[in-house]
Amino acid sequence: MFFTRRYNLKMRIDPAGWPFIAGSAILAGVSYALGALLVALVLLILTAFFVFFFRDPERLTTAGPDDVVSPADGRVMIAADAEAAASPPGSWHQISIFLSPADVHVNRIPVTGVVTRVTRIIGVFLPAYRPEAASRNDRTEIWIDRGGQTVICRQVVGILARRIVCRVKEGQPVTAGERYGIMKFGSRIDLFLPPGSTMLVRVGDRVQGGVTRLATLPAVQPVLSHAARDFSPA
Repeated sequence: MFFTRRYNLKMRIDPAGWPFIAGSAILAGVSYALGALLVALVLLILTAFFVFFFRDPERLTTAGPDDVVSPADGRVMIAADAEAAASPPGSWHQISIFLSPADVHVNRIPVTGVVTRVTRIIGVFLPAYRPEAASRNDRTEIWIDRGGQTVICRQVVGILARRIVCRVKEGQPVTAGERYGIMKFGSRIDLFLPPGSTMLVRVGDRVQGGVTRLATLPAVQPVLSHAARDFSPA
């Protein structure tokens, strides 16, 4: 498995987590002041869970120009040709990652390029590991152009995850490994890659967001100038 432990021990909390952490901590304090010690204890445990869930460790991305890095922590569910029913129109390779509530849920950009599309699709909340969740669940897609090739990264909520945070916009340049959003409380990421990409992971592999190389893309063909295209040797 292609897994490189190159990251430091710095830790931050994703901004989406602070309302949960602050709210449960305040309620714990109020409960303690009112003498409801058991309630206060439960709320303190809940606060600790929120801190754990919204943790956002620093990661060092060392991807090459053709590398696709993992957009999330979790376990690979699918690494194969995409099924037409669950994928965007066209031919794609698909890598899907399931995130348990214990995984880091901050999502990262898989390839360097420019965001060409951000789409929110309203759906249902089936368990994220079910195959039909890819096409029926609430989800957000970002399309990234990398030298004329398109990579699609889809955030999919599950039965517990009910909110997707996506912080990129159309036209925005992005770099592989940078943070771009978070999904709350258990979910999946579906990644769609162009034909000719080489898979580097298999079903069952554990991957780490911003660190694990999932695939390599086909080499980008250089664009010739008109003069070069029209040139013909004598």
